[in-house]
Amino acid sequence: MISAPLLAASFQSVFAFFEKGGVFMYFLAVCSVVSVAVIVLRSLALRRDLVVPPFIGREIEAIQPGDAASAAVRLSRVVENDASALGRIVQVGLRHLSWPKSENIEAVQTRAQHEIVRLESGLFVLEVIVGIAPLLGLLGAVSGLVTVFAAFGADAASQDPRGIAKGISEALSTTIVGLAIAIPSLIAYSYFSRKIETMAAEMESLTADLLAKCYYQKGRAAESRQPQPEREASQYAPAPPRVEIPRPALGVRPAEEGSL
Repeated sequence: MISAPLLAASFQSVFAFFEKGGVFMYFLAVCSVVSVAVIVLRSLALRRDLVVPPFIGREIEAIQPGDAASAAVRLSRVVENDASALGRIVQVGLRHLSWPKSENIEAVQTRAQHEIVRLESGLFVLEVIVGIAPLLGLLGAVSGLVTVFAAFGADAASQDPRGIAKGISEALSTTIVGLAIAIPSLIAYSYFSRKIETMAAEMESLTADLLAKCYYQKGRAAESRQPQPEREASQYAPAPPRVEIPRPALGVRPAEEGSL
């Protein structure tokens, strides 16, 4: 167990390390706090059970093309109060079953895009931190080096080389902190992006399967109502009566209009 004096000494050393880094170290501290907060919140929000609940997937897979109507009613009751991304997408598809299939697919795709944007909310913060944290660290290091070498050039005789080396090491501390913030942020950003992509593909597969089953019976009914080809109808339809136009007799000139 860590004793209280040792813990206090650790906090003092960390505070002294940040204080020696200069004003840019405080900006990096803000970036680290924001990055940790975004990582924790996205980890909680992107849990698989909250985005793609397994029970909805089982309900969709259990639907048979023949009982799609009753299964759709049962599924609509299941997802009625569900707040997951898949549940909201399925609600849109079931609500618009009276629409043509192409229009329903467009409505589902629009809702899916909206859900993907909601899942990706906050990731742009990690992307920004990945870009600015190393730059802030580099800026702090350059600023510290300028200060150290300016003091060394002002009075070179009274300067201790060991003090110069210590000043340079303190100036480079901001670069270390900037990279230490950017690397975990980049790992988290890549992991969350890949996870969202995987869940989006699974939701697309489930909704496509659902719509195919729901519109299966309608497609069969539409095919049965389609008229037969004209060539088949001509075989059974009676031939229309021929209308014969009498020809004038050979060598006889047809009477002109108005002639007696």
